[in-house]
Amino acid sequence: MPEGFYELDWFNPQSNFFLSLHINYPNASDRILGSRKNPGGDIFFLHGSCASIGCIPITDDGIKEVYWLAVQVRNLGQRHLPIQIFPARLTDAGLKALATTHPGQSALIAFWGNLKEGYDLLEKNHRLPRVKTRADGAYAFPPSSS
Repeated sequence: MPEGFYELDWFNPQSNFFLSLHINYPNASDRILGSRKNPGGDIFFLHGSCASIGCIPITDDGIKEVYWLAVQVRNLGQRHLPIQIFPARLTDAGLKALATTHPGQSALIAFWGNLKEGYDLLEKNHRLPRVKTRADGAYAFPPSSS
């Protein structure tokens, strides 16, 4: 399942799962850090029918609301609809719990620590952080100019 900073980039009103929203996976970070042969793709990450294999399924009523809000925002001129996908609440305790359940996976824990930087900025400022991808695939969060 993708984890990181993405954008909703495609609306699918005729999904097999009622309605669905596609994300821009693989993003720049995924292309650097993921499998070079086949990083995956074509992920309609949010969808209705409350059933899934690796996506976020929600009820049909829930996806109707999310889908409608996303369409409204897009119709008002917002071209980038960011979505953040985290493996858990990335509090200090949440990151520690992930490390405990994934012993010996230092690269994965480091990746989640990098996600936590963006998570912390979002929690602190109650605004989406600016997100860039460094040459090594890690996310960078440059200060906002506003």
